[in-house]
Amino acid sequence: MSSDAPTPITPARTAAILAEALPYIKRFFDKTIVIKYGGNAMTDPHLKDCFARDVVLLKLVGLNPVVVHGGGPQIENLLTRVGKKGEFIQGMRVTDAETMEVVEMVLGGQVNKEIVNLINQHGGKAVGLTGKDARFIRAKKLLMQKSGAPLGDVVDIGQVGEITQIDPSLISFLDKGDFIPVIAPIGVGEDGETYNINADVVAGKLAEILKAEKLVLLTNTPGVLDQNGKLLTGLTPKEIDALVEDGTLSGGMLPKIGSALDAARSGVNSVHIIDGRVEHCLLLEILTDHGVGTMIKSR
Repeated sequence: MSSDAPTPITPARTAAILAEALPYIKRFFDKTIVIKYGGNAMTDPHLKDCFARDVVLLKLVGLNPVVVHGGGPQIENLLTRVGKKGEFIQGMRVTDAETMEVVEMVLGGQVNKEIVNLINQHGGKAVGLTGKDARFIRAKKLLMQKSGAPLGDVVDIGQVGEITQIDPSLISFLDKGDFIPVIAPIGVGEDGETYNINADVVAGKLAEILKAEKLVLLTNTPGVLDQNGKLLTGLTPKEIDALVEDGTLSGGMLPKIGSALDAARSGVNSVHIIDGRVEHCLLLEILTDHGVGTMIKSR
C-alpha cells in the first residue's frame, strides 16, 4: 500500500545539508544581500512564513539581508474596493494623486508592517522604512519615452519617480545594530512630493549604492526563460541585451531585467532572478549548490 507521507530526513542527511552550507556562509559572511520580495511569496501564507525564516537565518549566520518589497496585488485589491482600475504603461503603474494615496497606504503601512512583524516573530530585528524616512531615497518625476515614438516624445504617468540619490547611511546605521531593514519603494522629491517607484528599480539601485554582494529578485516564474519556455540558468549582460532585443523579454519583466543589468554592470557580483513559489528559495539559492532560478554574473 503506497503512502504520500514524505520520506523522513535522517540526522546524517541533516548534517550533510548543514555542511554543504558552510562554504557559502564563509564566502558571504558580513556581505550585504539585497532582496526584492514580491509575487506569490508575498501572498501565500506558507511561503510568507518560509521567506521570513530564511531572512532571519541569513542574518543569524552573518549575512546582512536588506529587504525591498512590492505589493502589486494588495494595491490592486484596495483600488478595486474604492472603485478604481489600475493601469500600466511599459510595466510601470500609472499613479495619479488618488492612486498614490492607496499606494502609500498599502506599501508604507499594511504590507511593510506585515513583513516586519513576520520577521520579528521568527527572532529577527526588522525595521520598516520608506524612502521618506530621513529622506534617504530622493526622486524626481519619471517621464517615460513613448514606445516607437521619436526621442523626447514622452508620456506622463503621474507620481511615478525615478531615483536621483540614495543615502546609504541610514541602512548602514541599522546594519551595525543587527537590524534588518524592510523598505517600501516610496521616494521623496525636492519639495516633499511623494513618488511611487518600481520596487525592482529601488532594489537594484540600493544594491549598487550598498556595494552588495548579491541582488536577489523573487518572481512568479522559474527565472529567465527562452522563447521555448526553457530556464536559462546563467547569463551575461550581453546575452540579456540580446533577449530584450529579440522580444524574448518584455512587459513587466523589463524593469526587473533593467535593474538586474544596471546592478551587474555597477559592481554587484551576481544578480539572481529566482522562483519565489519554491519553499525556502532564498536558502536554496544562496547557501546550497542547487539554485532555483537565473544568475546574471557581473562579467
